[in-house]
Amino acid sequence: MELKKYSKTLFFGATLAVLAGCGGNAATMDQDSSNGDVQPVLTNDGASSSGAAGDSAVSSEQLAAERAAQEARDAAAAMPEVNTIYFDFDQSDIRSDSREILDMHAEYLMANPSVSIVLEGHADERGTREYNQALGERRGNSVKSYLQLKGISASRIEVMSYGEERPAVMGHSKAVWAKNRRVEVKY
Repeated sequence: MELKKYSKTLFFGATLAVLAGCGGNAATMDQDSSNGDVQPVLTNDGASSSGAAGDSAVSSEQLAAERAAQEARDAAAAMPEVNTIYFDFDQSDIRSDSREILDMHAEYLMANPSVSIVLEGHADERGTREYNQALGERRGNSVKSYLQLKGISASRIEVMSYGEERPAVMGHSKAVWAKNRRVEVKY
């Protein structure tokens, strides 16, 4: 579980390391195809370079690294910002206003097959602890079933229930209870 918690941080750290290695001016040689002249290009330290064959391999590697870094940024940008699905009182059915959010999560998961999620089910404070624990699990399983219908493998989805033990908001009103009836999607 700890590995999942830190995998996102490690991924972005590795991406930043690749970007740092690709920063500055690339050391390449451009050959003008019309007349065969070799044009020197500045290296990372500002000096000019006049080699041709070895530099094209470096240039290809740098382009591939930059492309991979851009894909990582695009994937991170595509991760849905809304990670909470709310439920009606004593219900585990997916509400119509939550389907669009879950569709975005399904798209992100389809585009990133190595990513797995944990669905944390919660309930408000009304009801017994045992009942709320079971309700949180039913809510998590409801979200899991929805994502499976969208093509996400069950092996990539873990469901946990906290029942009433981890409220999002403290208090004893209808508005507070509504915020605590939820499933949180954790990457």
